[in-house]
Amino acid sequence: MDLVVDNVAGAGFPTMLKLLKRGGRLVSSGAIAGPVVDLDMRDMYLKDVRLIGTTAWDEPVFPNLISYIENGEIQPLLAAAFPLEEIVAAQQLFLTKQHVGKFVLLPAHEG
Repeated sequence: MDLVVDNVAGAGFPTMLKLLKRGGRLVSSGAIAGPVVDLDMRDMYLKDVRLIGTTAWDEPVFPNLISYIENGEIQPLLAAAFPLEEIVAAQQLFLTKQHVGKFVLLPAHEG
């Protein structure tokens, strides 16, 4: 991967670095799984990885991000998708903190 956006940190942080290609970037704006992480310096310097921290984004960042996704320029990593009526199962799996990627809840089809 060229880019990882990690708002979780914690025990999964070393895996995020290992996912990056040479010259990749890891951007973090949070640490909901814990602010203290293990860092094997070799995973950073041998691949020329850049670590970027940010606390706020400029107004156009989110619309730009959405356009990159819609144009297929980047692909969010998907851990799992659930029908909305299975939200309890999704939450239970989320709380195990064993996943990499995003959870998606799919609304019920009407009609």
